[in-house]
Amino acid sequence: MRRSAAPPTLEDVALRAGVSRATVSRVINNQPRVSPETAAVVLAAAAELGYTPNAAARSLVTRRTGAIAVVLSEPESMIFDDPFFAAVVRTACHELARHQQQMALLLAHRPEQAERVERFLRAGHVDGALMFSPHRDDPLPGQVRRLPMPVVFGGRPWLPEDGLHIVDADNLGGAELATRHLVERGRGNTVTITGPLDHRAAVDRLEGWRRVTGADEAAVRSRSAEGDFTRAGGERAMTELLARVPDLDGVFAASDHMAVGALSALRRAGRAVPRDVSVVSFDDHPSIAAAAHPALTAVRQDPIGMVAEMVADLHALLDGEDLAPHCRFLPATLTERASA
Repeated sequence: MRRSAAPPTLEDVALRAGVSRATVSRVINNQPRVSPETAAVVLAAAAELGYTPNAAARSLVTRRTGAIAVVLSEPESMIFDDPFFAAVVRTACHELARHQQQMALLLAHRPEQAERVERFLRAGHVDGALMFSPHRDDPLPGQVRRLPMPVVFGGRPWLPEDGLHIVDADNLGGAELATRHLVERGRGNTVTITGPLDHRAAVDRLEGWRRVTGADEAAVRSRSAEGDFTRAGGERAMTELLARVPDLDGVFAASDHMAVGALSALRRAGRAVPRDVSVVSFDDHPSIAAAAHPALTAVRQDPIGMVAEMVADLHALLDGEDLAPHCRFLPATLTERASA
């Protein structure tokens, strides 16, 4: 008889279920070659005994840590204040928990942080990584792709894409959709507020606006102003554009935050929205776009769907599936509201 004070073991579960210790091990570690009926008996026996697998012993057998890194190369203020990154972290935590995995949140905005993250990943503390690193000068994506572990990128990194697994929003197509909406409503003098142009999504959204408007290099320089994906950046850029293009009648802002800032600048300049100027944004965060005054017509990106697909891809790689490298774009949709 097992002493009641001692924790139950694999042998105890095998005895209660009437199967071998090896069968219990296969069931606990989600390995094949066990019938559903036998697995059910083993799991019921484990539940009755209160058996909890020993994580250290399991990792020696499976060579898995049970942890996945979520790597974000953004300032802490952006990660915790911006609804996009809040949704990314929340969804990653939820999706990984469904797979009984622990999320390790790693912040790598500064060079010393990136060095620590690279060392942590190289040491084998996690089984794989979900990586969000949109900035041009970030060395971490190149370092991580060389590690012997599966990595899925959220958004296109500034790397050759051969051999990478990427899930991204259709930033270019979404920007085309937004700009076309303005043009089709008679807004022939449309400008754009871009995100920081070391950011891949900002570059793609600028290109989408350029394709629809047909702007040449000179027009891009005069009819675009760079923000930083913040409300203050959008207000500053809108003020600059009003000075440069006083007869503008349409604005595509590459984020909801910047669009809200643009609304403030237009209001201060006495330009009514949408009577004098129509505004379309990108993101469509419910707490921002729908709550703006007037409510923003916006292109929607789906951070929840993006992270769910990234987690699915990562688990396919961890399970040894032959998942071909790809860059999968989630389709963009436009929600019409009062601003355009």
